[in-house]
Amino acid sequence: MCGIVGYVGQGRAKTVILEGLEKLEYRGYDSAGIAVIKDSEIIIEKKKGRLQNLEDHLKNVELKSNIGIGHTRWATHGEPSDRNSHPHYNKDKSIAVVHNGIIENYSSIKKDLQEKGYVFESDTDTEVVAHLLDYFYEGDLFNAVIKMLEVVKGSYALGIIHKDFPNELICTRKDSPLVIGIGNNENFIASDVPAILKYTKNVHFLEDGDIARISAESIKIFDKTLTPVEREVKVIEWDYEQATKGGYPHFMIKEILEQPKSIEETLNRRVKDGAPDFSDILTDEEIKKINMVHIVACGTAYHAGLQGQFALRTLAKTNSYVEIASEYRYMNPFVDESTLAIFVSQSGETLDTLAALKEAKARGAKTVAITNVVGSTISREADRTIYTMAGPEIAVASTKAYTTQVIMLQLLAIYLAEKKCVMNKEEVAKAINTLYSIPKKIEFTLNKIEEIKPIAETLKNKVNGFYIGRGLDFSIALEGSLKMKEISYIHTEAFPAGELKHGSIALIEPGTPVVVVGMQSNLLEKTISNIKELKARGAYIISVGRENDHELKSVSDNFIGIQDIEDVFSGVLSIIPLQLLSYYTSISKGIDVDKPRNLAKSVTVE
Repeated sequence: MCGIVGYVGQGRAKTVILEGLEKLEYRGYDSAGIAVIKDSEIIIEKKKGRLQNLEDHLKNVELKSNIGIGHTRWATHGEPSDRNSHPHYNKDKSIAVVHNGIIENYSSIKKDLQEKGYVFESDTDTEVVAHLLDYFYEGDLFNAVIKMLEVVKGSYALGIIHKDFPNELICTRKDSPLVIGIGNNENFIASDVPAILKYTKNVHFLEDGDIARISAESIKIFDKTLTPVEREVKVIEWDYEQATKGGYPHFMIKEILEQPKSIEETLNRRVKDGAPDFSDILTDEEIKKINMVHIVACGTAYHAGLQGQFALRTLAKTNSYVEIASEYRYMNPFVDESTLAIFVSQSGETLDTLAALKEAKARGAKTVAITNVVGSTISREADRTIYTMAGPEIAVASTKAYTTQVIMLQLLAIYLAEKKCVMNKEEVAKAINTLYSIPKKIEFTLNKIEEIKPIAETLKNKVNGFYIGRGLDFSIALEGSLKMKEISYIHTEAFPAGELKHGSIALIEPGTPVVVVGMQSNLLEKTISNIKELKARGAYIISVGRENDHELKSVSDNFIGIQDIEDVFSGVLSIIPLQLLSYYTSISKGIDVDKPRNLAKSVTVE
């Protein structure tokens, strides 16, 4: 979750690191710090709270240096504080370390080091790394790093500097992302590409177990066996400007409004001659062997998986299940060579999803990743990877990554349906035409912003609420509820519409807001009956349905109408007003929409 930036080059370490950390604020953090080598000494400055606190502190501090590391921390061990902030260091501050991940055996290492006389300044797991390096250091930093890695267990991306090596930065990774940026007489490291896009588009994505020795002139990478390797140079196709707000007040609203374009580009990536094409992902022989599909993901990606499950069952008549990644490998999943396991992750670095992928592979499943990030760990671990075309998504609360994941899963369902002769060419063409109509239909909903703002105002002082729907609509209710929790801090729960009366309706009192998704034609009558049950107990009903659905509108206190579409594809449309409702509720409460408390964009801890 934390952000890492490192630099070695021509005297601008402070500037590059602070600017890079600004680009990683979307990942979520509670403190920030920087370490540079200046006049043969390591200078460390760190502050609790926003990066601006550190920047203000450094305005009058001279830190001109050729090398440095910086960090934004998301607390896992020890409360947010100056002393728990990174970088961490050894007893004489000759070594500085930044770390993303968790050292699982830090407690036993810490005890052993304390018995050897080491004194710890923080409550973090990371500090053991600095002291271990000190313990193993005998004039060769690289050798000390190797010995340290033999001791620590867990996940990590590490950036390390030593005052005796003022021209060398060492980094390594395991289960946490780390990228090396290739410059001209300067090089960079970062936990995510936006941090260094201003300076270079050419990068190496380190693989698990890699260690790199980086100077201004060279990059030397060694794999986990310490064999020198040449990692592929990847060219990032999107630019720095794409990762900025572009005049919008927040990244989130920018990304909501970008959804028509990102969906169209996602469709264009996979539709050829009027039909979906995944022949590079699944051969005809592989498709014949599939008797079950598992979709595994976390959070919003899990909700995208629910829509994928619905499409696979409805269109491809395929046995499919969605599982929460953090539970998957502990539930002894029934997986074999006839299982297609699909792993959905915006960042491609979600550790729970990565662990589940490895479990499925070990059991013989065919593994496919759906992600938005080229070169991410999950994309490299999976047998095949499907990339969405959302473009960079910076806001912590996902919007366009979610809808493009759904579109890609629906395209895959249509592809499998055609290959299994469940849909004929005419039916496939009709489905594809429907998907291509979605961007325009979303634009229709985006024009309702002024209609949604006053509804958001009615919610800003609410403490609790509910979201309900039936069938596919329940999947949308789950995602709508999550968005409201994530960015407005209003406690909401989603239920299948028929389930509230089995206990939870006891929580309904006059004025309790209930958001209803009513797009499943065959279930709408029952959903309306459920609304009437809630209205009888004083609930305040906000509903989303087809614009000409007068009956649903008549039982609602507020109604947001969207354009007509086939039920199976309706979720990508019905989520848009719920994204907007959450956004404007958060705005009305004065919350930092792009960086909600306690959350991070890329969750790289279990």
